[in-house]
Amino acid sequence: MSVSAIGAVGAASPALTALTGVAPTTGVTAAGSTAGTAATSGAGFANVLSGVDRLQQLQSTAQDLSVKAVTGDLTDVQDYTVAASEANLAMELTAAVRNKAVEAFNEIMRMQA
Repeated sequence: MSVSAIGAVGAASPALTALTGVAPTTGVTAAGSTAGTAATSGAGFANVLSGVDRLQQLQSTAQDLSVKAVTGDLTDVQDYTVAASEANLAMELTAAVRNKAVEAFNEIMRMQA
């Protein structure tokens, strides 16, 4: 069994793009400012929200595999481990996006006051 090398952090971008439906726009410079920004539109936000459907799909897959593991029908435990990790990562990403959206909304409301 060979072990493959771990790729750079940027290599995770395709996985996040597949999960959220939105490609990363740019990197962040050392000062914390973005190197550039992409044009924003309502369609991009709709794509992020469609990631919730993907989250539900990942969670049900992990749950189905966990039931198979408990009943002894699962031939490879690695399948469950990977599915559970993907569902966990998707949940954390979705919660982070939600939290940022709430923070942005609250900031806009403070500007209007």
